[in-house]
Amino acid sequence: MTRLLIYEPSYRRVERELAAHAADLEVVVMNRSGVFTLAGAPVAAEDARLDIAWASGDLYLAPAARGFMGAVLGSPDFKWVQSAAAGFDNPVFVRVVAKGARLTISHGQAVGMADYVLAGVLDAFQRGPERRAAQAAAEWREFPFREILDSTWLIIGFGAIGQGVAVRARAFGAHIIGVRRIQAADPLADEMAPREALGELLPRADVVVLCAPLSPATRHMADAAFFAAMKAGSVLVNVGRGALVDEPALIEALGRGVPAHAVLDVFETEPLPAASLLWGHPRVSVTAHSSGVTGAQDERNRLLFLDNLARYLAGRPLLNEADSRDVLGEG
Repeated sequence: MTRLLIYEPSYRRVERELAAHAADLEVVVMNRSGVFTLAGAPVAAEDARLDIAWASGDLYLAPAARGFMGAVLGSPDFKWVQSAAAGFDNPVFVRVVAKGARLTISHGQAVGMADYVLAGVLDAFQRGPERRAAQAAAEWREFPFREILDSTWLIIGFGAIGQGVAVRARAFGAHIIGVRRIQAADPLADEMAPREALGELLPRADVVVLCAPLSPATRHMADAAFFAAMKAGSVLVNVGRGALVDEPALIEALGRGVPAHAVLDVFETEPLPAASLLWGHPRVSVTAHSSGVTGAQDERNRLLFLDNLARYLAGRPLLNEADSRDVLGEG
């Protein structure tokens, strides 16, 4: 019998579907107060002896999250956690995988994040800040703007999010260069390249999109040398992780005009401190780590969990399984 841990608000949304697995599954429910129950009776976290867990979107900002993950880490035979996040750099997931457990991540945010990237680049290309300032001042002004047609987009991290960006940018006529570890050709990219080629690729790119996961190899990959190699007039977008970018180096580079604009949804310290120069910088668009927050992402995450649960119980391959070498920084 497999024992699943689930947060109560999430449980209410999948209770009916879980009942179909009753012959193979015991469900431990943790409520908002951090109390665990099994078959309606309280159970101590140290006695839960969990096999699998769903770290749902409901859980992430809940005060009970620490107790939830503590129970996971305290279960000696724990085998698999489904995360609602796209990334795997959270230290708790490193500890879970170090125990020998499997981690699957979610691409439920990818649709919204890809839309966000296109919106941010379009706004920068079409001089949105200047247009809004002119409207606020009741000034009748023309603003010639840039087209996406024939622009070159360098997408660093060509997974679900990067591929979603590629689909949208190509529809506007952009040339796509994808960067990822696996160098096989991809129908969504005009070119594929390794990260080691960035020095040659950055001077060609009108748009640079960071979608890569955070690891020791990618931390501060966008540093002073990275910005020095970027093309004049280019736009930087970061929807990966804040620590992909050396923020002081970015601020200095923005002061020199390259990149011409930065669209930032993630930051090394979150919430972004009020004293950060990024808040008021005229060449920066700031959002609060919300590029994937849409009305549809929770349902996509729910369906992914149910699909992977059925796969797990049947002994079939799981979707979106993270490579343990990447999670542990060994890749």
